[in-house]
Amino acid sequence: MFSKKSIRVNFLIQLSIAMAMLLMFFSTIIYTYINYTVDKRMDEQLFEHANYLFATYPNLEKSLPSQKEILRQTLNIDANIITTDYKAKIETSVIKTKNIYNQYFIEIHIPYQIDRDTKTKKYLSVKTNVTESKELQTGVYKNILIVNIIGMVIIVIYAYFLSSMLLSPINTIKMKLSNMDEHMLKNIDLSSLPNEFYPVAKAINSLTGRIRNYIKYQKELFIGSAHELKTPLAVMKTKNQVTMLKKDLSTQDLKDAIKQNIISIDEMNKAVSSILNFGRQEGAHLEEPQNIDVIEFLKNKMEGFKLLAESQKKNFKYDIKPENLNLNIQPLLLNQIIQNFLQNAFKFTPKNHNIWFNTKLKKDNFIIEVIDEGIGINEEKDLFAPFVRSKESSGVGLGLFLAKSAAEALDANITLKNRNDAKGTIATLILHIK
Repeated sequence: MFSKKSIRVNFLIQLSIAMAMLLMFFSTIIYTYINYTVDKRMDEQLFEHANYLFATYPNLEKSLPSQKEILRQTLNIDANIITTDYKAKIETSVIKTKNIYNQYFIEIHIPYQIDRDTKTKKYLSVKTNVTESKELQTGVYKNILIVNIIGMVIIVIYAYFLSSMLLSPINTIKMKLSNMDEHMLKNIDLSSLPNEFYPVAKAINSLTGRIRNYIKYQKELFIGSAHELKTPLAVMKTKNQVTMLKKDLSTQDLKDAIKQNIISIDEMNKAVSSILNFGRQEGAHLEEPQNIDVIEFLKNKMEGFKLLAESQKKNFKYDIKPENLNLNIQPLLLNQIIQNFLQNAFKFTPKNHNIWFNTKLKKDNFIIEVIDEGIGINEEKDLFAPFVRSKESSGVGLGLFLAKSAAEALDANITLKNRNDAKGTIATLILHIK
C-alpha cells in the first residue's frame, strides 16, 4: 500500500508532467505560428519591393546603380542585377543568411533577362536586413520559455494544494479504518467528507455493517453450539448418574438409560450436522459465480417439491416469471435459500393446505416469494440468529441463519413475516440485478 507521501509525490509528478506537456505543446504551436507568420510576411514584403522596382524602373540595369542609396534609405533594401551561366536553372529563390556579426538577411532572386548572345541569365537580387525581426522572434521565444517556467512552478504549487485537498478525505477514511478492530466497528461519518467520497464511504459502511453482523452471528453460533451440545450431555450424565444410584438396578432401568442416551446423541448429531452445514456453506461462499438461467434453474427445483407435496398430501403451486432471466450468481447459495424456504413451508403447513412459490421481475430486482398456510411466526424474535427457533420446530435453529448468511453473500435481501390474514408466513428473497 502506498504511503501518504508516496501518493502525493506520484500525484504531483504525474500532474506536473501532464500539465507541462500541455503547456509545451501549446507554446510550441504559438511560437511556430508566430515564426511562420513573420517569415512569410518578410518574404512577401521583399516580393512587393521587387514588383515595385519592375514597375518603376523599365531598365533596371541602368537605373539601379544610381538609385542604390535611395532604395537603401527608403525601402531598406539592396537591389542588384546578378549574371549567371546560361545553363543555370531559371527559378525564383529565397535565400536566408547570417554574417559574422550575427546579422540576418533575406535575399530573393527573380529571373530578369536572358541574353542569348552572351549566353547569360540575369536576375534581380533584392536583399534586406531582418536582424530586428529575428531579435523580436528570439525575444518572443525567451518570453514563452519564461512563461513555461513560471507556469511549471504554478502547476507544482497548485498540484501540491490539490493533492492535499484530495488526500484529506482519504486520510480521514484511512484513520477511521486504522482505529477499528473487531470490537469497535463504527460507521464513517459522511458529514465530514466531500460529496465525491460518499459512494466510497457508504460502501465501507455497508461492508462494516456486514462484518459486524458476521462477527455477532459467529459469536452466537459458538455460544449456541456449546449450549446445544452441553444440554444433551448434561441429560445423559444425569440419567446415567440416577441409574447408577439405584440399588436394585434392573434390565429395564438400563434400557431406559440407554434409550435416553440415544435421544441425547441424536440431538447432538442434529446440532453437529447443522454446524457442518454452516461450514459447507462457508465453502460455498467461495464458489465462482456462474451465468445461469435462474428461471430454468428454479423450474427444475420445483418438480422435486411437487412430488414431495403429493406424498405429504399438500397443495403446492408455483408461478415463475419471466420466461427467462440470466444472472451471474452462485447456484449453491441460491439453492440453500430456496430449500430452506420451502422446507419450512412444508414442515409447518398442515395436510390439504396450500403452499405457493412465486417469482417476478420488478425494475432491477428479481423477487422470490414462498407463501404458506402454516402456523405463522413470532415476529418479535430474530429468527435469523443462530439457534433461534419456534416452539413447534424440531430443528436446532440454524436453517434461517444459513439462509441469511447465503443471502448476504449474494448481496441480496431476505425477509420473513406473517401474512396479512394471519394464516401463514411469507418468506421473501430479493436479488438485485446489476
